[in-house]
Amino acid sequence: MRFSGLKVIKEALTGHKGWGPQWRNPEPKPHYDIIIIGGGGHGLATAYYLAKEFGQKNIAVIEKGWIGGGNVGRNTTIIRSNYLLDGNEPFYEFSLKLWEGLEQDFNYNAMVSQRGILNLIHSDAQRDAFTRRGNAMILNGADAVLLNAEEVRAEVPFLNFDDARFPIKGGLAQRRGGTVRHDAVAWGYARGADQRGVDIIQNCEVTGFRIESGVCKGIETSRGFIGANKVASAVAGSSSRLMSKADMRLPMESHVLQAFVTEGLKPVIPGVITFGAGHFYVSQSDKGGLVFGGDIDGYNSYAQRGNLPTVEDVCESGMAIMPMIGRSRLLRSWGGIMDMSMDGSPIIDKTHIDGLYFNGGWCYGGFKATPASGWCYAHLLATDTPHETAKAYRFDRFEHGYMIDEKGMGAQPNLH
Repeated sequence: MRFSGLKVIKEALTGHKGWGPQWRNPEPKPHYDIIIIGGGGHGLATAYYLAKEFGQKNIAVIEKGWIGGGNVGRNTTIIRSNYLLDGNEPFYEFSLKLWEGLEQDFNYNAMVSQRGILNLIHSDAQRDAFTRRGNAMILNGADAVLLNAEEVRAEVPFLNFDDARFPIKGGLAQRRGGTVRHDAVAWGYARGADQRGVDIIQNCEVTGFRIESGVCKGIETSRGFIGANKVASAVAGSSSRLMSKADMRLPMESHVLQAFVTEGLKPVIPGVITFGAGHFYVSQSDKGGLVFGGDIDGYNSYAQRGNLPTVEDVCESGMAIMPMIGRSRLLRSWGGIMDMSMDGSPIIDKTHIDGLYFNGGWCYGGFKATPASGWCYAHLLATDTPHETAKAYRFDRFEHGYMIDEKGMGAQPNLH
């Protein structure tokens, strides 16, 4: 089935009886060429590009829960490529370009909305830092515009420009940034992968790896052993728990990151806005609710929920730039499990075990990286060589001192 305007009209006139399941629910085969563990955005995107771009046919995605139940459905939906360092900026710009053609590519409405992102400036030193970042973005083919206070005021006049502690002195804008419907991304990739023969196996938990003489032969699951030539992990915040079953200790920690949605409001926020003197980012959904978040909760956890002190901290940051939201009521909140690496940047690499591959350590950047992560991971699995934009995302960078410390805060995941 292909989606189109004519198809929607036809179904509306015929009682919507022609819509079918978006993907199959197959039983696992005894053996696959490639098994991808994790049915989130990264795992599904990897399977999709393996089948579409690299011609792989015998692939399975193993998900312990349901499609869209993890971080891909628990984020603030922001896409952007406003990074600084050479190890990151080309990769995220590649991802943003994939986002721009994604809906046409997999024939699914993911509600890609390039409404722009604005990073506020509150000090002279921050202006210098954002000027450097904007120049790095332009050198890597991305778009960046440095705005002064009056230009920012013309675009978002409702902000608190004269706050005594955090006056707004300007902003760095990326017009091509924006938001995407997060769960629709999972559904679109799942549908596209399934159409190309990928088996998506839900409610199947991996309980171990079968490793013989240093070679991974497959996985033990709650539904029995499944053999594979290659096994690829893409389980985000559960990476440490999964890879411990292969006796691997990862250079990362798992933390909770909360997100929030208010009641529906009239349209007010034109794009994504971030607070430069704290950690707060906000956009407005198509339903009118303000979608926002801030720092991780700061303690190790595998729970998909957060704590009240972080709620208070995030709301205080929002009030500092938009006192008008103080009377809005929170409608709901949720938590995602962040796989925080020691330098704030991801890993896409082979492991020391033949046939076992790893994708993780995405910190805050997981959702916006989904298309490029899937493409680069598929490239690694199909060719056993890293993609050009992901060459820096190696395990051994920590051993050799080639960290990609994007935030410049040292090796403390709670500070990223």
